[in-house]
Amino acid sequence: MKGRDQKHYLAKLADKLAKGKISRRDFLSKAAKVGLSMSALGALSHLPFRGRLGIQKDALASTQPSKEVMDWIKDVGKPYRGKTVRMATESTPPSKGIAELVKSEFTPATGINVEIEVLPLEQVLQKLTMDVASGTSTYDLYYMDQSWMASFSRDTIDPRELYAANKELAFPGYDFDDFLKPLVDGISMYKGKMVGVPYDIPIFIQMYRMDVYDDLGLKVATTLDQYLKNAQIITEKKKSQGIYGTTGQMKSGHYSLNCDWTAWLWGHGGSVFRADGTFSGNDAEGLEAMDYWVKLKENMPSGVDTWTWDGEFQSVAQGLAGQVLSWGEFLPSCDDPKSSKVSGLLGVAVPPKANKLRPLAQCGYGEIPNVGHQGGSALGLSKYSDVKDPAWIFMQYATCPDTQARISVLGGGSSPMRHSTFNHPDVLAAAVVGAGTTRHFPVQRETIENYMGSEPDLPEWAEISNNIIPVELGRFFAGEYKSPKQTMDIIAKEVNKTVGK
Repeated sequence: MKGRDQKHYLAKLADKLAKGKISRRDFLSKAAKVGLSMSALGALSHLPFRGRLGIQKDALASTQPSKEVMDWIKDVGKPYRGKTVRMATESTPPSKGIAELVKSEFTPATGINVEIEVLPLEQVLQKLTMDVASGTSTYDLYYMDQSWMASFSRDTIDPRELYAANKELAFPGYDFDDFLKPLVDGISMYKGKMVGVPYDIPIFIQMYRMDVYDDLGLKVATTLDQYLKNAQIITEKKKSQGIYGTTGQMKSGHYSLNCDWTAWLWGHGGSVFRADGTFSGNDAEGLEAMDYWVKLKENMPSGVDTWTWDGEFQSVAQGLAGQVLSWGEFLPSCDDPKSSKVSGLLGVAVPPKANKLRPLAQCGYGEIPNVGHQGGSALGLSKYSDVKDPAWIFMQYATCPDTQARISVLGGGSSPMRHSTFNHPDVLAAAVVGAGTTRHFPVQRETIENYMGSEPDLPEWAEISNNIIPVELGRFFAGEYKSPKQTMDIIAKEVNKTVGK
């Protein structure tokens, strides 16, 4: 199939999925067969806990835009009054924050209307692929998961080139170098092209009960062995009080189980793939990671086998876990005293250091091993848009340093993507205990810069990370397989067959 035919085919598949006419499994399998990399659709709901807090109304009332930003959009937007810019996005903290600022600031100042359509992830994909397949401009801005970069790389305009080519529309303080470089490299780029600018970054960090640690004389784990030892001590001393050493998102057959597996795999020097494209989870490092995980699971609540990220979040918020390595965006909701039993009790730290890391040259499909598993997204400008100029103005406004810092707070404590925004007054003011806190931002930043791990990028990854790895891992933890080696060998056979090795 040619590229455009592929996108027509995928759009039809996504439409059938959204209408319930085909299963998730069928969608992923058929998409993979035509070489479309859509691993973000693994969960087909991405990270649902992220919408839990909603807009922080106190922050909305107190935040003020910079004079520089407002003067610029008022001036540059004048010729485009009455124009409408359209964007389709998943429900994420940044999207919620920017939607509020559109109503209160951007449209009143510029006269440019912005319609932000919030949809389930599979419908975002369906609408975007239909748009690019037909070459139409229903949507002017694309919300894209990192795994979509290859598929949409020819359908967006490199924002760096646009910025350089049209100085009259360039925001003076935009500064592409201000974006954290690991995010640019890991989320935005495809074969030297910036497909979109970094927009969102859920990532694993370490969270721990400060009261439990103090009571037991524990120190924050800097190694995986210490993390396991802490979990064992907490379980031994606190299980009678309903507190376990750690928790997880280990539901059989769910993408969340794959996320946990990658962190422990990478942390023990392993990788999903070798440089030759064959599965490597059954090598010595992979089996060492499995042995570690088995021991760690002995210190988790029994319900962990039924939990995705939502269940894991609830186990932390309800006080069942003494520590966890998981999505940093748990913290803003866990700090909410109205719904959490651990408000103010969670400390944060970077992930434990990997025992060793496999060199990138020994991994396959662009995989980047490290303990801080991430799943980011980018915002891109459609080359088919009929309103490129006002869309570009809005895109710069939405992702400039000042706005990004403010929507990080408005959206409920989602991490900024720029160096400068971590020291923004609104971000620093919100770094206190309470719903929507930003007190974890310094840890998120250090994790992004030094501990970030990224999954391989290949067309078959959606099928592998949803229908093979977590299914077989679930069978192992249910007792259907006798050993980690048997499990990993079965996975290796299925994965290698899927990728044609």
